Amino acid sequence: MHLSIYFTGLMTGLSLIVAIGAQNAFILRQGVRQEHVFAVCLTCALSDAVLILLGVTSLGRISAMLPWLDPAMRFAGAGFLAWYGARSLYSAWRSRGALTVGEDASSKFWPTLATCLALTWLNPHVYLDTVVLLGTISTRFAGHQPLFAAGATSASFLFFFSLGYGAAWLRPLFSKPSTWRVLEVVIATTMWVIAFNLVQGVRVGA
Repeated sequence: MHLSIYFTGLMTGLSLIVAIGAQNAFILRQGVRQEHVFAVCLTCALSDAVLILLGVTSLGRISAMLPWLDPAMRFAGAGFLAWYGARSLYSAWRSRGALTVGEDASSKFWPTLATCLALTWLNPHVYLDTVVLLGTISTRFAGHQPLFAAGATSASFLFFFSLGYGAAWLRPLFSKPSTWRVLEVVIATTMWVIAFNLVQGVRVGA
């Protein structure tokens, strides 16, 4: 019984997190470049863990207390994603063969971590998936919510680290600058589509 609750949380968490979105695109990019992969994956997984715990323990009171939070997060997230998409497109445009996996001009740790945190905490759909949806589902398991939350948290750690370190298998493909340009354009498009949908109030992947 208890194990089934854990696996329910695990499978539910995986089903919500696999959607292509800004956060996952960023992890993929860092994984391919092999830059700060552990820190980025750990930051995303720990952020999910905090939000899942918040949803399981405090769902309902948050929305009632802060009705302005949803529109504020939507527009702040849209603005950040629009800027990040523009930066990715500029990176694709200016690349002239130097953007390879082994390039010297690697991104610095703290700016990378700050971008990771922004992509996580400024995305209102992360709150919808973790706080609202997982928090609501956990109420089905009265008295056993911690087990459900543990399963959902495990899903986040499993997915993020698999995505980050699994991306290394794509390194031979991304040794070509043209492939990097395609990735940057895809990331820019993804960011802009999500930003547009945020402004329109449409739910997209985390």
